Order: sequence, then C-alpha cells, then structure tokens
Amino acid sequence: MQETKPTRVRYLILLMLFLVTTINYADRATIAIAGSSLQKDLGIDAVTLGYIFSAFGWAYVAGQIPGGWLLDRFGSKKIYALSIFTWSLFTVLQGYVGEFGVSTAVVALFMLRFLVGLAEAPSFPGNARIVAAWFPTAERGTASAIFNSAQYFATVLFAPLMGWIVYRFGWQHVFIVMGVIGIVFSLIWLKVIYSPRQHPMINEAEFNHIAANGAMVDMDQDKGKGKKTDGPKWDYIRQLLTNRMMLGVYLGQYCINGITYFFLTWFPVYLVQERGMTILKAGFIASLPAICGFIGGVLGGVISDYLLRKGHSLTFARKAPIIAGLLVSSSIVACNYVDIEWMVVGFMALAFFGKGVGALGWAVVSDTSPKQIAGLSGGLFNTFGNLASITTPIVIGYIISATGSFKWALVFVGCNALVAVFSYLVIVGPIKRVVLKEPTAKDAGISSLSEAKS
Repeated sequence: MQETKPTRVRYLILLMLFLVTTINYADRATIAIAGSSLQKDLGIDAVTLGYIFSAFGWAYVAGQIPGGWLLDRFGSKKIYALSIFTWSLFTVLQGYVGEFGVSTAVVALFMLRFLVGLAEAPSFPGNARIVAAWFPTAERGTASAIFNSAQYFATVLFAPLMGWIVYRFGWQHVFIVMGVIGIVFSLIWLKVIYSPRQHPMINEAEFNHIAANGAMVDMDQDKGKGKKTDGPKWDYIRQLLTNRMMLGVYLGQYCINGITYFFLTWFPVYLVQERGMTILKAGFIASLPAICGFIGGVLGGVISDYLLRKGHSLTFARKAPIIAGLLVSSSIVACNYVDIEWMVVGFMALAFFGKGVGALGWAVVSDTSPKQIAGLSGGLFNTFGNLASITTPIVIGYIISATGSFKWALVFVGCNALVAVFSYLVIVGPIKRVVLKEPTAKDAGISSLSEAKS
C-alpha cells in the first residue's frame, strides 16, 4: 500500500530528548536541593560546598570533546544509552557517602559528582546530533528549545519532590530515587531511539520531508553496527576555534550557563540562607522561576522559527530572541533592592523567563555544525559553555564567604547576561553553517527509505 500521509515519528524522538534532559538536569540539581542539609550534616563551609558543586563541571567540561568524538564515531543511540545508565548509577552511589567519616564523605561526594559529570558529557552534543538528523531547518529552533527547556521542567517537576524527600527522609534518599529513575529510562531509550533510516515507525513520506528540508538523515548510518570510521581530525577543532562566529557563540553560551548554574547550585541555598525559608518551602519556591524559564525556553524557539518562516534571515531569527531574552534576564540584580518575598520570587522568575527565551545556543549549533563533526562541534560548544559550571559555583562561594551575603553574587549573575548580549551583538556576526577545509567524510547522498530498509 502506498503511504501518502507522513508519520510524525520525529515528535516521539523529541519527547524522548525532552524526558532524558529532564532526568539529566534533575540529577544535576540533586546536590543543590540536598546542599543546605548536607552542609549542616557534614559541617562544611560555603567555599567547600562551592567546590563540591563544581565537581560536576570539571569532568563535564573535560568529557565534551571525547564525548562528541564517540558520538560521531559510534552514533548517538548506544553512546547516549551508556551515558544515561552510568550517570544514574553514580547518582545512586552518592546516597551512601554518609556512611563514611566527614572528610572521606566530602572526598567521595566530590569524586562521584565528578563521575556524574563525565558520564553526562555526551548528552547535549547527542541531543544536537539527533535534532540535526531528525528535524528540518525550519523546525530546528523549536525542537532545540523544547529539549533545552527540559532543564526548567526538571526543576518544576522534581524540585518539590526532592525537597519533600530531603525534608521527610534525609538528603541521602534524593540521590537514590533520582538515580533509579535514570537507570530505568536508559532501557526505554534503547527501545525507542533509532536513526531516521532505521526507525521501524517512520514512513517514506516523513523521511522524504525531513531529508528534503535540511535534516542530516545519514549522520548515524551504519555507526550503530560498530562500523569504524575515521575520527575527527584536530585540524577541524582548529578551524572552529579560529572562526569568529563560533567564538562569539562560545562566549555567549559560557555566560548563559553562568546564569543556569546559579539556579542549579546556589539558588535553593540562597532561599534558605539569605531569605530564611525552610528547605521544603525552598523546593516549592524554586519551581516557580523554573516554570517561567520553561515557558520562556519554549517561546524562544517558537518565536525564532516563526521569524524564519516569515522570511527573516537565519541570523535575525536566532539573534533577536537571544538578545531580548538576556536583557530581561539581567533583571535578577533587582532582587537586591526588594525585601518582600513575592517580589524576590517575581524578579527571579522574570530573570529565568528571559534566560529561557535567550537560550537558543543549541539551535545555533545545529544550524552551524559541519555534518562530518556534528557531535564534536556540539562537544566543543558545550566545553566552553560549561566552563561556567566550574567557575560559577566557585566564584559565588568565594563572594559569599568574603561578603557574608548573596548581593554581589546576583550582580555577578546579571553581568553574565549582559556580556552574552554583547557577544551576540558584536562578535557573532551572520549565522551560517561552517564549511570545513579538506573534509574526511563524503556526503552519502539520499536514496529512498525503502531502499535503505530493504
């Protein structure tokens, strides 16, 4: 029978990316929700807690380029599944560090957070590769924004749950619960994720639609079967690092992630220590800015793709939401000038909404990455962006230790937003796909789906 109506398998793939990213960020945030109780139980100061917060970032950054290379060589499905299982296992193990003495527990917690970061390294480059393989150019902004907005949904869904678990059972249990959820999901991933050519649910009409409109459908062809391919050359990295547009994107993402990691690490502690809330209340309050961030994150992608469909250039369609959103995000500094609780939460929500609208970096990566090193390009982008996961918790820890309050910490976060605006306005220039010199991989060409599956 001839199939004329396209299937919508790519939306199932996007749902899986959204769910796995929700789990990803929930596992990152476990330490923030447990942080205040953990700090009290282990008797550690703000600087030490800042270094524990940063442990994830050291490994996450170090693993980006190797993780991107593994994705390019072996494909997204198996590498990502292994990543999910491994980071979830290390999350479970964090629940048992309290069995050791204080000094040993601190070292064990740091090392396990480090291993979680290393295991999560392929996740966002994997997201970008899958979106590039499954979505046409005009849908890519929305798709990238949806999976990226899962970071806010993770807080909305899990922060109240994790706050309740810590309040009711103790901080150890939050790691065990979240880790088990991730292990189960890794098995579901293997059953649902395939490349466009290999997915058993896609039909010819959907495949032809996405292939003809910019999706890189052959990105993972045969890699899942263990076929060896040449690894990306270091000269490719040099070309990306000498590209002004990409350097501007990298700087912008570093600053955007500086805002993200304040919310992922110090924000619940800010609510407890600076604003006098209980950890249970802080868990629920933290979800309110996250709801606004989620709305802003989806809205940013929708606006960007709408501008693109209306005939605006790719550069304008991507830059306009980014710049406008980050200007709004700088309003976080206003929290220093209000004492009423609902106003503090309101400004935090506004800042997170703006950050969500402006967080289109992964859409830009999907638009600009060369096909033969899409994973490596995403890994390099995430390397620079997640340097903030190291610096932000540590810098804020020192600021709090030196000043005794969060006021200058919020100024630091607001300045990150303004520097990102400068980067996209002045440095990035026109947004276009990077063309590498002397490519090592030839485009495979697009044959019919029926021929590929026969």
